[in-house]
Amino acid sequence: MSGCDCGHARANLEELIRGELCDADCAPIREHLETCSDCRDEQQVFEKLTVAVRRACEGAAPPSLRDAVLGSLRDLD
Repeated sequence: MSGCDCGHARANLEELIRGELCDADCAPIREHLETCSDCRDEQQVFEKLTVAVRRACEGAAPPSLRDAVLGSLRDLD
């Protein structure tokens, strides 16, 4: 038994994949993933999604988007 159940593993998958958890928090989740194919499948989905989002964000935003965001921020004041 890893000390980590499916609910805990799935609730922390995104943080695990992004490297946002300390080693002590990662260990039980990684151990759980070794024995649970359902959670491992979900981990693979999150990893693919993370890669896709990173790729989509690699290029520079168009100037019109930058202007729109800055305009919205000015309107908050």
